[in-house]
Amino acid sequence: MTKAIVGGGPKKVLYALKTAARMGLENTAKALTAKNACKACALGMGGQKGGMTNEAGEFPSVCNKSIQAQSTDIQPGIPAEVITHSLSELRELDGHELEHLGRLAFPIYKAAGTDRYAPVSWEFALDLATQRFRATDPARSFFYTSGRSSNEAGFVLHLLARLYGTNNVNNCSYYCHQATGVGLETTIGTGTSTVEMEDLDRCDFILVIGANPSSNHPRFIHKLKGVRDRGGAVVMINPAKEAGLVRFALPKSVKSMAKGGDWIASDYLQPRIGADLAVLKGLSKAILEFSAQNVEFITGYTVGFTEFAADIAATPWAEIESRTGLLQADITRVARLYAAAKSAVIAWGMGITHHLHGVENVEYIANLALLRGQIGRIGAGLLPLRGHSNVQGIGTIGVKPVLAADVLRRMEETLGVTLPTTKGMDTMACMQAAHRGEIDAALIMGGNLYEANPNSRFSAEALAKIGFKLFLTTTLNKGHIYGHDESEALVLPVTARDEEWQPTTQESMFNYVRLSDGGIRRLKDVRPETDILCDLARRLLPESPVDFTAFKAHKTIREAIAKIVPGMEALADIDVAKQEFHITGRVLHTPRFKTASGKARFVTQPLPPVDSGLLLTTVRSEGQFNSIIYERTDSYRGGLDRMSVMMHADDIAAHGLADGDSAVLESDHGVMAGVTVRAFDIARGSVMAYYPEANVLTGCAVDPRSHTPAFKSTPVRLRKAV
Repeated sequence: MTKAIVGGGPKKVLYALKTAARMGLENTAKALTAKNACKACALGMGGQKGGMTNEAGEFPSVCNKSIQAQSTDIQPGIPAEVITHSLSELRELDGHELEHLGRLAFPIYKAAGTDRYAPVSWEFALDLATQRFRATDPARSFFYTSGRSSNEAGFVLHLLARLYGTNNVNNCSYYCHQATGVGLETTIGTGTSTVEMEDLDRCDFILVIGANPSSNHPRFIHKLKGVRDRGGAVVMINPAKEAGLVRFALPKSVKSMAKGGDWIASDYLQPRIGADLAVLKGLSKAILEFSAQNVEFITGYTVGFTEFAADIAATPWAEIESRTGLLQADITRVARLYAAAKSAVIAWGMGITHHLHGVENVEYIANLALLRGQIGRIGAGLLPLRGHSNVQGIGTIGVKPVLAADVLRRMEETLGVTLPTTKGMDTMACMQAAHRGEIDAALIMGGNLYEANPNSRFSAEALAKIGFKLFLTTTLNKGHIYGHDESEALVLPVTARDEEWQPTTQESMFNYVRLSDGGIRRLKDVRPETDILCDLARRLLPESPVDFTAFKAHKTIREAIAKIVPGMEALADIDVAKQEFHITGRVLHTPRFKTASGKARFVTQPLPPVDSGLLLTTVRSEGQFNSIIYERTDSYRGGLDRMSVMMHADDIAAHGLADGDSAVLESDHGVMAGVTVRAFDIARGSVMAYYPEANVLTGCAVDPRSHTPAFKSTPVRLRKAV
């Protein structure tokens, strides 16, 4: 009999110890104990409470992702003789090999028409970047950042872009939780989490939808276990039954590991891919049918309930069952668990947002919370599970195409500038413009835009048509070697978070701003992102009313942000007071909503069209963070390799295949050959494959309201390999 897979456990402890040994005890201790926010997920670890302490003060709070991220930063520099190999030779390396080449330790440049990078000086690099952007119409440029950069660097980036003359300013949230922001704004008037971390210790019910925190947010599992320990319920709604969400052996708990793990999920629903809206309507329908709605809350604090309830009543159970593949009895069982909860938190990930109707999914999550009055009080509310450690902060300080009117006004008044009012393009719109040959220059800070984009072929073609690309990065990735054969690419090495020359700030998914000390020195010729951006701005905008020399001081940047961004006033003296804080007005412990009426709004939406064939969702492995591959096999899915395609056993058989057969997976966008089909506990009609390898199959269609690509619901076809 095959032994059941359990998340966490001794294998993760051994992996961490092995990684620490490779890093060296001194390096590991310095990296983990320094007062710097973790550079992996946005759950909230590190800062002034200590490197292994979360924002609620709990110690030790560290996970495998933290150690993996630190192991990248402590690598030595890549030798010049490696970097100067041709692009075609570098493309022979997979993502894992590129990540482990080492740190980029000096500026490199690839001229147009050449086939390789060469080391260059900082002076050459900055002069070249200035010349290229000066020769470019600002309307034919874009500026992009990932969520690992600091608030300080993000603010300078979007200020530089707007003073240069473009609002084509965007970030990675358009490829993850932008649908969350739009959906929450329409319902409760705020686009972020309504709970603080401590609320997870006060609730007796957590519903997790479309997420796999055992792999992507491991420290969240401790909070889920805490709910179970208090006698509460933890419900998972996800097409695949993930082992780490069923049972998890918490590495910091000797008792948990000794007994082979703790049960995490108390119930589990596995709907078909893309059926989330029908599931949420089903849960609402069940609650209304046994009259468990919170009438007092609905009457006092919401609008739109009558229309919402009428639509739910008009949606037959037969349709809900048909769309979801779930039985009415199973949906009702979970609804009763939710109805019995005194304080409930609903959390979700990109399994909710990566659809053409992602905004509607989020709106119905909000509807579900409003229906029971599980928002606007302590211990209850909504929690989008964000990935990058500062993706929320990057949006807060203005790295987006459209600034709120009051922020734009304050920015102009504070800095004495006039900013462009032309409509800016979001991330996909910029890439599509590039693909049409309408972008001549781009500044890309962090991340891996090539693999973050849906459809690898489209991504490479779009990047290739941008004449000049300026990258700021700590390590090389495929985004630096694909899409540059005929164009120019300049890649500049930057300090990691704990290497920053001055303190920086980051915002967790709980709206909590942390202060990172920086200060560790590893490589002699890397520079902070803010220094690079300010030096570029001084050259490019010599007549600017903004003194970018002064903006090299992070304190000056923070003082500007504090005057410009509502709720960030405490940022001005955070480096002196060392007082981290929640952004004011976001955590909702009272039912006062930031809508025109002051009341939350029930939103009514129709169910989307149904696709009857196989639907693909792209997923990450346990040994992965975003597009960064730390391990080639997935220990939480039985050691599967990255070319594995997971399906229900009956679907495999229906295609004339058996578990372990080689096959070809194809869509209207591309072909993924050489995959191995693997039987997995997943809903019928659903297919899982690893991102970014499966990007050859995903398309560029976006949710019309959030402009988020539909990574999680691509129609695919399967055939046996010849």
